[in-house]
Amino acid sequence: MSSDYSYDEQGQFYPFFIFTLSTIVTLPLTYNLLAPSRDPEALAPRIRTDYKPEHGDLIQAQAKTHRRKQRRVKRAIAALLGWSVMAGMLYLIVTTQRTTTKLWNPYDILGISESATEQQIKRHYKKLGLKFHPDKIRPDPAKNETAELLNDKWVELSKAYQALTDEDVRNNWIQYGHPDGKQGFSIGIALPKFIVSDGNGKYVVLVYALLLGVLLPYLVGSWWYGTQKLTKEGVLVESANSLFREYTEITDEGDLITALSTGKEFSSILKGDKAESGLSKIESRILEKGQVTPYAGGLSDKDKDKLEHMESGVRRKVLALLWAYLGRVELDDPALTSAKYLVAPIAQSLCRTATAIALAYGNTVPLLASYAISQRFVQAIPPKASPLFQLPYFTPAVVKAVEGDSKSHLSVQQFMDLPDPRRRKLVVGNDLLNEQQYQTVLEVAKQLPHFQVAKAFFKVTGEKQIIPGSLVSFVVKGRFVPPGSTNVPAIDELDLEDVDPAEDDLDAMLGRKKTVKDASGKVVTEEHKPVSPPITFAPYYARDQAPKWHVFLSDSKQERMAVPPFTFTTFDKPIYTPDGKPTYNVQTLKAQFAAPPQAGNYTFVMHLVCDSYVGFDTKLDITLSVEDASKAAQMDAEDEISEPEEGKLCSSQSCSLHT
Repeated sequence: MSSDYSYDEQGQFYPFFIFTLSTIVTLPLTYNLLAPSRDPEALAPRIRTDYKPEHGDLIQAQAKTHRRKQRRVKRAIAALLGWSVMAGMLYLIVTTQRTTTKLWNPYDILGISESATEQQIKRHYKKLGLKFHPDKIRPDPAKNETAELLNDKWVELSKAYQALTDEDVRNNWIQYGHPDGKQGFSIGIALPKFIVSDGNGKYVVLVYALLLGVLLPYLVGSWWYGTQKLTKEGVLVESANSLFREYTEITDEGDLITALSTGKEFSSILKGDKAESGLSKIESRILEKGQVTPYAGGLSDKDKDKLEHMESGVRRKVLALLWAYLGRVELDDPALTSAKYLVAPIAQSLCRTATAIALAYGNTVPLLASYAISQRFVQAIPPKASPLFQLPYFTPAVVKAVEGDSKSHLSVQQFMDLPDPRRRKLVVGNDLLNEQQYQTVLEVAKQLPHFQVAKAFFKVTGEKQIIPGSLVSFVVKGRFVPPGSTNVPAIDELDLEDVDPAEDDLDAMLGRKKTVKDASGKVVTEEHKPVSPPITFAPYYARDQAPKWHVFLSDSKQERMAVPPFTFTTFDKPIYTPDGKPTYNVQTLKAQFAAPPQAGNYTFVMHLVCDSYVGFDTKLDITLSVEDASKAAQMDAEDEISEPEEGKLCSSQSCSLHT
């Protein structure tokens, strides 16, 4: 047996090969590009308003540029090239004339039916012998016939006849598909012959060497290095190390802003002559006297000293730009203004790394500072400045008109709770807001997702008591009540209950369904469809920011975390109606953790923090009662013997809430 390597001289095989390879790569890539996005920013609704701040076009242009980068333009180009190659190969497949090799079939060769008997075959073969035997026929030059061709044809007819009448030849045909027995095989190479012949083979070897020895290691190395140089928060490891070195247990908001300026990511937007140009102008603007803060940029004296004692360079300019952004300071320079809005999203991503570092240490002061700075960067508000700056058209003059010389700031909720005549009197007037701007303020404020806690308690699923080491569920019940809401309906007490799923209801246990009580008090299960809150109203932030709510427990005496944060990005019931009105549905936030190993009463501080809005946080004292296992068993036995009267039952966990 021998093997024969044949090349695709007619170009009929390699289009199939290339088309197949292109399909394997292009189809998954195309699906990845066209599949609906699962990012909260792409799926969530938006707050309805036409408000556009100064430089709004620049901010939106930067946001669109970021979204284009997120779409991975390189992948789109690769997909288009893939489809082009597939189309070209498909054209070649359709238009190229192909030769086919038929299976050796003696019936076809003799030209008789497969149902013919042996006698019919012999008679037919004799007729063919009279017509095609070399001694009976002469070559016809008009048909390009030669004696050799006629002889080969007769040999083929004879083999076909023997395959049907001779036992040995027939066995060869049945077993090996050929009357002569086992044949050699050929391997078709799906490349045109000119590539690997006529001295071109060395170039093919060179191409393979470059692909496998250079390009593939480079791509793998680039991918590996790319994964290793970034943290899971998506920032450079070098930047994370710098933030780690800046960390202290007493890091406040101003300290954190200074620490964030160490990020190496800023170098990408402040290259070359941009590193220090305009620095003196930025500093002079942010250090001017402010209307509601000592300095226009919102710095404290300590922050000012840190800036002035910093060596000139990228970091100092970044820090100055961050304060200019937070203070909404006008720089009167297109390049500096663009850089001012570019540094904020980078600082926000670095802030997430600072949060991760604070979580690793477990100290609440730097953790709360990182959450607060996240809010401030999203809303472009300096530390300690009024939350009212979140409202459209609110300038320092308007904020001063509302708060006066008060040392305490008014929250958005408090401002919106004022009677309308008083609100209007405070903010509408010369050098303040006009009527149309005032209506825009009300329109936006009444869409902000303020989560109002109604009840918080601890429980163990399926148990009445909490014992040491048990899996505790911390349940927070609340609803979204936008600032300025009127005619808010009372909460149905049934909505404040947390109903345990049935033991055999796997979907409810895994969270695919939710277990509730209907209006009659009957336990039912419903489909769980996560609902996203609106994209954050952040007109100065050049990104789409989906708000997140973080819930954690801390020990107020030691200022340490007791239970790490649980993050919530979606909720189980609609927050707004299709026309934008609040539903006031009771939402459930639930986190699980292991109970302390010892019995006793543990008092915690519950923090519910929104990372995108200032002044929307909640802080509550709450007590966890952990019973000794033996005592809990005894209490359960007593409960089984004597059930309390209806209406007298009170969960020890839910009654321990302190505000």
